[in-house]
Amino acid sequence: MDTLGIVESKTIAAGIYLADAMMKAASVELVRASTICSGRYLIYVSGDRDAVATSVNAALESGFNLKDSYVISQVSPEMLAVLKKDVPVERVQAMGVIECRSVSSGIMAADTVVKCSDVQLARFVSGQGINGKSYFIMSGDVASVEEAAGAARSVLEKNLVEAVVIPRPDASVVRVLIKEVGFI
Repeated sequence: MDTLGIVESKTIAAGIYLADAMMKAASVELVRASTICSGRYLIYVSGDRDAVATSVNAALESGFNLKDSYVISQVSPEMLAVLKKDVPVERVQAMGVIECRSVSSGIMAADTVVKCSDVQLARFVSGQGINGKSYFIMSGDVASVEEAAGAARSVLEKNLVEAVVIPRPDASVVRVLIKEVGFI
């Protein structure tokens, strides 16, 4: 898989319909199709670029009201790992927390920051229990985390809720936020 397609429907019924339409439009893998808060429906598909773009276009052309959609080419391995919740973090000099208005904009921003800054994605939280928003946590040295937070601000624009950088975060805060962090 080199491309990730994300569609966030404003309604559950339309989202289920769109997931089916997207699968029928192109040969893609359905990574996730589920409800999130505020009655939205989130769909992730993966595959080669053309197939994913065709699948997402099927949703865009459906006439249903979408909250957001993205096609991310050459999705970073870090983004895929954090979506699967399989990220060991060994050392946290600084932590950045980026809160986004939608899940899809959060994924796009998280993928962007790991491609342009020397940070590690530690966690991605999507939609459920937080009113359809998302946030991600990244770690690295202070300068890299500040650079990544700046990149997230630029990319997200109106989809940014808040971005903070915490130098030398307390170990208990890191443990609770990231879970199972091993310190070196």
